[in-house]
Amino acid sequence: MYAQTSGTPMAAPGASTQDSANDLVVAVGKSVLVDSLRSVSRIAVGSSDIAEATAVSPSEVMINGKAPGETTLIVWQAGGARQFFNVKVYGGRADAGDKLEAIRRELRTEFPGQAVRVSAEGGSIFLRGTVKDLDSSKRAVQIAATAGKVVNLLYVNVPAGEPQILLKVRFASVDRNRGQQLGLNVFSTGATNSIGTVTTQQFAPPTLENSQDGSGSRIALSDLMNIFIFRPDLNLGATLQAMQTTGVLQVLAEPNVLTSNGKQGSFLAGGQFPFPVVQGVTGSGTGAVTIQFKEFGVRLDFIPTITPRGTIRLQVAPEVSSLDFANGVRLSGFNVPAISTRKVKTEVELGQGQSFAIGGLLDNRETKNLSKIPFIGDVPVLGKLFQSMSVTKSNTELVVIITPEIVNPIPAGAPRPEIKFPDKFLPSLSGTLMENPSAPAGTIPPPATISVEKLVESMKPGRTLQTESMTPVAVYNFTNNGETDNPQQQASPQQ
Repeated sequence: MYAQTSGTPMAAPGASTQDSANDLVVAVGKSVLVDSLRSVSRIAVGSSDIAEATAVSPSEVMINGKAPGETTLIVWQAGGARQFFNVKVYGGRADAGDKLEAIRRELRTEFPGQAVRVSAEGGSIFLRGTVKDLDSSKRAVQIAATAGKVVNLLYVNVPAGEPQILLKVRFASVDRNRGQQLGLNVFSTGATNSIGTVTTQQFAPPTLENSQDGSGSRIALSDLMNIFIFRPDLNLGATLQAMQTTGVLQVLAEPNVLTSNGKQGSFLAGGQFPFPVVQGVTGSGTGAVTIQFKEFGVRLDFIPTITPRGTIRLQVAPEVSSLDFANGVRLSGFNVPAISTRKVKTEVELGQGQSFAIGGLLDNRETKNLSKIPFIGDVPVLGKLFQSMSVTKSNTELVVIITPEIVNPIPAGAPRPEIKFPDKFLPSLSGTLMENPSAPAGTIPPPATISVEKLVESMKPGRTLQTESMTPVAVYNFTNNGETDNPQQQASPQQ
């Protein structure tokens, strides 16, 4: 007696058949054909829920798998002989094996030369091995997910350090009283170095010759809020210096801020001033005033991101603020100044070393001063002869020039750049300066690979950088007449 699977023509003994000495293996929904050398008189199956046996001819019995499990098949032959079989029915094991093999083929095609192993257990797909980066790990999980739930046990090579981005910024104030139109346009004599201009075409913009660098560059001021992209070979520093010398431009700050790719950086050159905040007034007219501190000055917040094209996408928000006592208020005996602010927020994409300028942040002020002789100057009509009024007008524009650059740290062991000072920073007592102790570089090499979970954890963004700070430091009780008493110190976390 011998057996063969359904779908294969019945073969004689010795052909490609399944041995039926003890075990018969069949999948759910599949069939096994058992051939007997003698006529079959009777058949029986231990559990009809697992398998079903049917005599299809005097010498053939077909076994159909119905549900996963094991049962017994008994075949009685002519002459009283009996044959026992252990029938094992599996739930689509052959299909699972085909899917695993298909996944292995796709992984070999997608990741040539990378050892990725696939196994299945308990309905889950396990991925093991090492891939080159986190993106490869994600793609491997997507491929394996076609066969079921994926358990990612892959390791990835330790990635190189994130590139650092240096932002060179110049805050400058342009005097509109000396130039009647605004903005910042830079030209040069060569046609290939021409950047472009934006103007209302109503007036010819005044220009300033740059006599220091000898390149014939000119600075023109337009009356629009402009964003210009400059070539890195233009002598922008000499241009600004020429404007400073002429008295048209005043540089407010020149910060250089370094940050990692995709991380936020900020800069503030200014101070804090106390700002009273009324917490509440009771029915009797008493209450409490909380003193908070507000920042003012030159501020810059930015987030640089390196794109796949190698350019730098820059989110930048420059701001210049100052205290304005002329428009302030008086609150319960406190002189609270206003804040004069000029700020802008934009997003641009630049190449390595390119610059852009933001203009059009205007500040128009008019100040009137009245001088008079006491008593006589207060006489109606006639007092006008003893009064003098002066009017001062100021019209300035804030210009912000930003240049991002991708920089790399100095390798360990490389000579440090020499810093030259006009004079010795600290006089030497013994003739030689004390050196800082240092440990040999590279004593603990970094690991070559790391698990996906640790890599994802290390790449999570840190705490969001605060752009404003207001700290309550004291609480005062006040009455209707503005008098204060019982100051109470109070600590409060930074916002």
